[in-house]
Formats: sequence, C-alpha cells, structure tokens
Amino acid sequence: MKKILQYLFEYKTLSQQQAKEVLLNISKGIYNESEVTAFVTVYLMRTITIEELRGFADALLELCVPVPLEDYRATDIVGTGGDGKNTFNISTLACFIVAGAGQKVVKHGNYGATSVSGASNVMEQLGYRFKSDAAQLEKEVAEANICFLHAPLFHPALKAVGAIRKNLAIRTFFNMLGPMVNPARPAYQLVGVYNLEMARIYNYLLQQTGKPFTIIHSLDGYDEISLTNDTKVITQEGESIMSPAQLGKRQVSAADIYGGNSVEEAAGLFLNIIKGKGTWAQNAVVLANAAMALHCTGAYVSYNDAYLAAVESLESGRALQALQKLKALQ
Repeated sequence: MKKILQYLFEYKTLSQQQAKEVLLNISKGIYNESEVTAFVTVYLMRTITIEELRGFADALLELCVPVPLEDYRATDIVGTGGDGKNTFNISTLACFIVAGAGQKVVKHGNYGATSVSGASNVMEQLGYRFKSDAAQLEKEVAEANICFLHAPLFHPALKAVGAIRKNLAIRTFFNMLGPMVNPARPAYQLVGVYNLEMARIYNYLLQQTGKPFTIIHSLDGYDEISLTNDTKVITQEGESIMSPAQLGKRQVSAADIYGGNSVEEAAGLFLNIIKGKGTWAQNAVVLANAAMALHCTGAYVSYNDAYLAAVESLESGRALQALQKLKALQ
C-alpha cells in the first residue's frame, strides 16, 4: 500500500485493473486500518476517475454474494448519499410505493455513513431481518414485490471498511459505488447523485450497461428529487431540467423533508408517511421519486401517468401492504 499511496500522492491515477486489485486486497484484509483510511482520503481531495470507479465496482461485483433475481425485471431506487442534507428515508419509502404499484423492487442499501438513518438503519428499526439467502429473498420479491439487500452481507469489502466509514462520517468513494453494485443486477435503476460531476460519470457508466436508467440531482445539492429546487434528470435518451411543479405539483422547503435526530425518529416518520399520514410536502417528495422510478421502467406513457400510479399505491394502502407482507415473510 505504501507504493500505491506514494503514487497517488504524486497526483497520478490508477488504471481500472490497479483499482480493482486494491479493493480486492482491502476485502482480504491485507492492509491495516491506517493504510485504508489514507487511501480513502485521497478521493476526498480529488475527483475519482471513471477508470478507478469502474475498477472498484469490478472488485465488489467479483466478490459479491450473487442474488439471481434477473427474471423478475426488478428496479432499485438508490442515492449515492453523502449530500449532507439529512432528509427522511425518501428513496426507501419510494421503493415501497413502487412495490405497491406492482413493480418488483430489489432495494440495495446500507447503514447511514453521513446521515442519521440510512436505508439499513430504518429497515432494521422497522423489524426487517437482514439476510443473504437467495431462496428467501426470491420469496419476498415474488410475494411482497420487494426485498432488501443489506450491502455488507453481500460485499466483503464494504464490511471491511464499515468502521472506517463510520468514524470518518463524511462522503467517500464507497458512496459512489453503492448504486453500481447491487448484487441482483436490477433491470431498471433510479440513481440519485449529490453533484453534477457524479451525474456525468454515472451517465457514462450506465450508458455502457444498455439497461434503462434515470439519474436525478436536485440543483441545490440533494441526491434525490427534493422539490426544494429544480431537478436535473438524465436518461439514456437525454437530459432535462424539471421544476418542482412538474414533478410534485409544488415546491417544498428543506425543513419539510428533514429526517429527524435519531433512527427511532426516522422510523417514526417512515411509518407515518407509509400509513398515509404524512404531510403534503412529505408525500409529494416521496411520490415524485416513486413516479420517476415507475416511469423509468417504460410501463407508463408519461411521467404524470406514473405519478398517478404512485398516488394510488400510497392512498389505497398497497404500499403499506407491501411493507406488512415483507415483515410477515420473515
């Protein structure tokens, strides 16, 4: 690692293969914690290259526990995290609304590294037991339309750096990797990114997969449709800017989508919203993200049609039923 660090400190970048080898070695525990922390810190001081990100993703996917759910043509809604906004669990709630609308979802998530409550925190608090058993996960997708993949169970490298990420408590390149390494290889992806540079990188990488995708970035820095500002929307067909009025009928304030001060508070907000008791602003933000995910599948002629399907899922109670069914299958 000493040679690698010296090389990087000279403002050089790694090839795809070099990046892959480093992450494979991190997974094997070859480097000590100080070396890994120094390595991660490099990417806090400069932009990661496409080749480096590809190499890191290759390593994670090579080592990951496979989840053969391709036949379900599932979707994932995931943000890179690291936007520092501490919103409530918008993408996880959107996943249940999408599942309630009849679309299969394989949600990939982790504990919050830079926020109070990540997807794994809230799912655990709600009573979901993390698992890597493929048969059980398939049963959940088949019967509840959704399952949850707790990233460290599937990615040895993420488990190896969990303590480092928690101690740093700031955005690292592992935030960038999350949406790229869902072990179920979903057919559709809605990816939220925290800046336009990451949007450019993801656009390039996702174009290579040939799968339908949508990248979103709120222009005031959120890695999701926040409705606090206009949203950059990128698909395989092009780019556009959409306003809060177009996406969620009106603009909301940052205070409207605050996620609370504890995991317990976050879970309370989650249950309130999925039970149809959320505020107008909370509902609008969740529905906008769910609608964009549904629209990405190509099953709806327009975004507005997808939005109506999301509203129906939440208001009819089918989103809540998806959560209840998932918990009953434990």
